[in-house]
Amino acid sequence: MNKKKVAIISNSLGKGGAERFAALLTFMLEDSDFEVHSIIVNDVVDYSFTGNLFNLEKESSRYSFLFRKLKKGILLRRYLVQNNIEIVIDSRSRNVLFRELITRFIYRGLKINYIIHSYNFQNYFPASKFWSRIIYKNVEVLICVSKAIEQKVNQLYKLKNTVTIYNPFFIEKKELEKVLEPQNVILFFGRFDEKVKNFTLMLEAFSDSKIYLKDYKLHLMGSGNDVDFIQQKIGDLNLQDYVEILPFKQNPYNEVREAKFTLLTSHYEGFPMSVVESLALGTPVVAVDCNSGPGEIIQNEFNGLLVENYNKEALALAINRFADDDELYHFCKKNAAESVQHLSLKNISEQWKTLLINQK
Repeated sequence: MNKKKVAIISNSLGKGGAERFAALLTFMLEDSDFEVHSIIVNDVVDYSFTGNLFNLEKESSRYSFLFRKLKKGILLRRYLVQNNIEIVIDSRSRNVLFRELITRFIYRGLKINYIIHSYNFQNYFPASKFWSRIIYKNVEVLICVSKAIEQKVNQLYKLKNTVTIYNPFFIEKKELEKVLEPQNVILFFGRFDEKVKNFTLMLEAFSDSKIYLKDYKLHLMGSGNDVDFIQQKIGDLNLQDYVEILPFKQNPYNEVREAKFTLLTSHYEGFPMSVVESLALGTPVVAVDCNSGPGEIIQNEFNGLLVENYNKEALALAINRFADDDELYHFCKKNAAESVQHLSLKNISEQWKTLLINQK
């Protein structure tokens, strides 16, 4: 039987949650017996993937900047046609109306699936609600990574061709079975982007908690444009001896396991994979209840602590609770891994397979 041919189109396979998911999706679909093609707009590949890769930036690099955008569109359409692609999964950011109208023309004749990775719709919808409905209403499905995102799409755009499929974790069994003794370390891992991750809140709450007087340190692991801002903030709060910046790692499993707990303070999210992976590795999480994701993953005082967003005092208190209340901490730690088993690669792969196999 011929395999269905699927193209996953993303900005890149570089550092970031949406990019990491696009790479992970290649494995899910290949294991579900699809022929997988990854098409990236920008020439950045940090994550492992499987299947075929078509790099639009490399293929159009010999053209001038202005003509390159047009050439990428031509190359994309040619690749889709020549490889007999049947299904497109578009994982890009999509907020420029003219570009998205052209993209819909490029995708003509194909089954189109769009992923919405973030509660910040400025990244995924043009400003006009009217044109957003025009672009999205006749596609196969809008795949939302949280129920809160799906509800918002339904309310704002009156679109009903939506479904929620959560992001999975993909950690090999041998990694899940490793046991490391937690250290007096609080860990953040992810992109260094102040506008999303709100390091100001994180660092100020850490400072106010005074947990460093109990010999705790905060480790920030990742990369991004705001590392200088973060270092400046660390200096302003006189936390140089207590906060350490670590380089990005594709699979920071040992660091997560060795952390007492991980920390998330975002303005907004989609369905943060760092939270899911932390719990899968048996490490509880302290997170703000931002839109969206943490509230659909963390059960307060069961597998972590969920705190009102922008409440610095409540966040500082939660940080200290995991340091001081051994009974609560060990209860949350005991429940962490089991609480996300429904988000295993196998379970989420089945949902994707069911979704795509029914697109005739």
